[in-house]
Amino acid sequence: MNAINEYWNNLRRILDQIETAQFDAMNAAAEKLYEATVNGRCIFTFGCSHAGLLALELYYRTGGMATINPIRAPGLNLDVDPATMTSQMERLPEYGKVIIDHQPIKAGDVLIIHSVSGRNTVTVDAALRAKEIGVTVIALTNLKTAESLTSRHPSGKSLHQAADIVLDNCGSLGDSSLDIPGVPEKVAPTSTAVGAAILNAVMAQAVALTVQAGLTPPVFVSANLEGGDAHNQAVLDKYKDRIFYMGH
Repeated sequence: MNAINEYWNNLRRILDQIETAQFDAMNAAAEKLYEATVNGRCIFTFGCSHAGLLALELYYRTGGMATINPIRAPGLNLDVDPATMTSQMERLPEYGKVIIDHQPIKAGDVLIIHSVSGRNTVTVDAALRAKEIGVTVIALTNLKTAESLTSRHPSGKSLHQAADIVLDNCGSLGDSSLDIPGVPEKVAPTSTAVGAAILNAVMAQAVALTVQAGLTPPVFVSANLEGGDAHNQAVLDKYKDRIFYMGH
């Protein structure tokens, strides 16, 4: 076998499946981002450990919406040593509630939460607390994994059961996708590559809906293009009341 070809084929298969099976859910998620944009509401993203990479993918991003804000909580990101601490931290009871309560997130806002398993306490707590205060919760998860595992949350709920809209990344059980002869473990996870495609597609559709409504969406361009700095600063200035990653 050639693992490169096999992985590429897996990604193509999954993306084709998502385009059909998740089309309605992706459009529903895009509608929520669009509504938040035109109604002056805020958009937030959250995830723990590698799941948090997609929260970072969406913010301050060339071709992305300037009004998407990452939630970065202590102990849950991959900048901590030992890295295994993130696995312990995301199981802490009530920490997800504390995280949400210390964000500038309000009723009418949108929160995208990414978790492949959706079983850990922090993720579920964050979703439940956000819904309590009137936030729309969009979950990006892997239903094959989530539905085969027991939740670690006291309620017994997993992320997909605590969300308003569920996006399934259609990956393999446990995320890794390739069987290589002689290796007992599967290799090559798909959730980051596929999840980035899902969320960027949702974001792009929200931008398209905003344009269809006759409005100019808050989109960044590359700062390495001529005029890029000026364009981006104008966007930051215009939407500063909905942007929380600029240190003010």
